[in-house]
Amino acid sequence: MGWLAIADHKERRFSLRGVGHDRQDRRRHPEENAYLLTRGSLTFETRTTADERPQKLLGYDYGWPDQRTLMFQAIPGGGISLVQVQGENIAHAALQHSLPARTDILRVTFSWDAQNDWARLTIERPEEHQITSVSIANVRPMALQDLRAMLMGHERGMLAKEIIFAALSDQIEPVGPMPSLSPNAPVATPQGYRALGDLKRGDTVYTRSGDIVPVLHRIDRTVPARGSFAPLRLRAPYFGLMQDLVVTPEQRLVIDGSEVEYLFAQEAVLTPARHLVNGFAALPELPGPTQRYSQLILPGHEAMILAGTALESLYIGRLRRKSDLLPATLLSPFDRSTLPEHGRTAFKVLKWFEAIHLARQRAA
Repeated sequence: MGWLAIADHKERRFSLRGVGHDRQDRRRHPEENAYLLTRGSLTFETRTTADERPQKLLGYDYGWPDQRTLMFQAIPGGGISLVQVQGENIAHAALQHSLPARTDILRVTFSWDAQNDWARLTIERPEEHQITSVSIANVRPMALQDLRAMLMGHERGMLAKEIIFAALSDQIEPVGPMPSLSPNAPVATPQGYRALGDLKRGDTVYTRSGDIVPVLHRIDRTVPARGSFAPLRLRAPYFGLMQDLVVTPEQRLVIDGSEVEYLFAQEAVLTPARHLVNGFAALPELPGPTQRYSQLILPGHEAMILAGTALESLYIGRLRRKSDLLPATLLSPFDRSTLPEHGRTAFKVLKWFEAIHLARQRAA
């Protein structure tokens, strides 16, 4: 089970069999108007704005004779609020986030398990590894027809222009560090290049410095192929690649050379793939509804060699110490004693204008 719907301003999909990689031969839920989804997740990404008034982002609103409302709003000062009304029952939550100097992207995940009286609202900044969560009481199951109306653009549903995409799952979806590489990506190991998706705990890989380090864990996930999950293709021979790689926009590459030393007084820098899109060396990959990604957890957050170039492995910071957050992530199945603690990145992470300047210098 997994993703039932994916919607943006160009395309909307809803299927009780699942969409993309999650599609099955049979319906997962009855196709009845009154059917309630007691467990699931709503995930959406939105652009932040400096508007000083509350701004409705996503939801539905039905009045008489049976009040049914679910509404997400951007609130003044930077934040997201959630209100759910079911008859006389009201559930509410709000989360604040610091508003950056320029427009940024937020990923919001609302997960619920009404049978166990549990729900959680989470805000993440994909660019900065920031996560904030709050628990919500009294959340009620929602009619599948209402969720369908919201995501498919029917009457009483709403999808604001600031929304990049929204997706519905019938599972409690994880938050936190996400995989960002195609499972088919070739990783340099002492046995030669091997597909990332074939590596497991105990295997070893080469790092950028030429060292051999063990794989502590591999994580995998199928996600909506939209927003910060939309696949990008890095094309060979650019960036020293021997073959094309498919990555997320947030996957960071290690870039070095004389221009880097001159511009940033650094041996090397990290550049998110989204800053490299230029129509020939890196370009958007034609996405399906969903995309499968993998990543490796290495002891010291080392950069590994994929198809001839260095890319960052998964950064997990000190999540193993955060007993309240760890169970909500993809790391929850792993023994905490097997998880490393990652300090700050070894190299400077370029901002978008710095990456553009570097690209111009290299093209000159």
